[in-house]
Amino acid sequence: MYLCARMEQLDKEIAIRRTFAIVSHPDAGKTTLTEKLLLFGGAIQEAGAVKSNKIKKTTTSDFMEIEKQRGISVATSVMAFEYRDLKINILDTPGHKDFAEDTYRTLTAVDSVIVVIDVAKGVEEQTERLVEVCRMRQTPIIVFINKLDREGLDGFDLLDEIEAKLKLKVTPLSWPAGMGQRFKGVYSLYKQNLILFRPHSKQTDDVVEISSLDDPALDQHVGPALANELREETEIIETVYPAFDRQEYLAGHVSPVFFGSAVNNFGVRELLDCFVEIAPPPLPRITEERLVKPNEDVFTGFVFKIHANIDPRHRDRIAFLRICSGKFERNTPYFHVRQGRPLRFSNPTSFMASKKEIVDEAFPGDVIGLYDSGNFKIGDVLTTGEELHFKGMPNFSPEIFRYVNNEDPLKSKQFVKGLDQLMDEGVAQLFTREMDGRKIIGVVGNLQLDVIQYRLEHEYTARVSYEPTNFYKACWVTCDDKKAMADFENRRGRDLARDTDDRLVFLAESPWMLKMAQDNHPEVEFHFTSEF
Repeated sequence: MYLCARMEQLDKEIAIRRTFAIVSHPDAGKTTLTEKLLLFGGAIQEAGAVKSNKIKKTTTSDFMEIEKQRGISVATSVMAFEYRDLKINILDTPGHKDFAEDTYRTLTAVDSVIVVIDVAKGVEEQTERLVEVCRMRQTPIIVFINKLDREGLDGFDLLDEIEAKLKLKVTPLSWPAGMGQRFKGVYSLYKQNLILFRPHSKQTDDVVEISSLDDPALDQHVGPALANELREETEIIETVYPAFDRQEYLAGHVSPVFFGSAVNNFGVRELLDCFVEIAPPPLPRITEERLVKPNEDVFTGFVFKIHANIDPRHRDRIAFLRICSGKFERNTPYFHVRQGRPLRFSNPTSFMASKKEIVDEAFPGDVIGLYDSGNFKIGDVLTTGEELHFKGMPNFSPEIFRYVNNEDPLKSKQFVKGLDQLMDEGVAQLFTREMDGRKIIGVVGNLQLDVIQYRLEHEYTARVSYEPTNFYKACWVTCDDKKAMADFENRRGRDLARDTDDRLVFLAESPWMLKMAQDNHPEVEFHFTSEF
């Protein structure tokens, strides 16, 4: 009887959860859209400005000091709110390519994605990379074309570009009446109503119910010329693009497209209303051992992000845990698979960016924060006892390397602690040379180096400097033949280092050097991600 009631509660909680990420190229309006979704969801009373010299208020999701100064997202933020009796979990991700690894890992923790595209710039490079990751995992995608109040590309040209560059099959669920200076509103093909554009409206769009596109009221609201244009373009849409099929969307085979202007609160409610109706509840997750289904009675979850100093006043370190199955309960011991021991959590938290509150229980789809004293690494798994290893969270081979030096010998302790904690976050990778013990930071973009330097100084009071290196690529190396491995280490000792998990890494100075090492040591395997 108790088990039946527990399973019934679990099924009910799973059904009301929607966990998704918002991704885009920088400046497409991703963080602004996040703010407006929170606004419409009642989670905040006033949306912040991402970039403005006149407005002091910053966005909810960009809570780190460096994010406020630069007007960009450099870390994934987690925000939860309730809307239409559903629990919505938004993960706002960095758009900048230098922080792509954080976004890749975040995409393992969501069940669907909203991709934001700037109407003027169309599909940009970083959007292509992120959507490719989503396509590989068959993650359901909704596309939101933003900034309709600005001059931009033709709607059909945008759809062609999305299909060509992102390799997505699209089906428009709304369509604009004009663009830029001519922009009058959007016709919802999903709800079959007209939403009139009112710049900088507070929270409610001006929705006009019309019986069909032949309704004379359409001409009155947008003018005869735009009304006829809208009728013609809608007819083309119905002829060329497939009718919306939710199962096709959930399978990742078709992507609904919406149009709007996030900064003006326009089209956001329509996007949110449709999203909560069609987006998937928590989905099964693949492990090396088996498929984990959300409605299993046993608890499982994995750490996809670690953030040090989320509140600098308390120097706390938080591990972000995605719950995959079962029910998480406060003060209950759970098995830490990598360490092989139980851990108990007295103050698990839910998030509104940097604001936290303690939760007594959580369910599949939820992302909770666990206070961490150094037990967790990205990819760690908690279960009720089963040994499971979730797939899909490798570290990638860095492309930029710098020696890192402590500028203040009196701050050695802070320097070591700061480096250790920031590396655990996954913002970069730290290698220690076998030959001389020098510390080398490897990153995928230069901006990461600036963030590390800034955070070490302002969060750990450790001043650091960088020195250039001549490394081209870092590869993890393994070999089953002990004699061959010993020979490799003897001959290549000056090019070897250890990562933070004490795994051996080969630091190649050029593509030619890497190929030479591979040719001369055929028994040694060279890995370009840490997941092997």
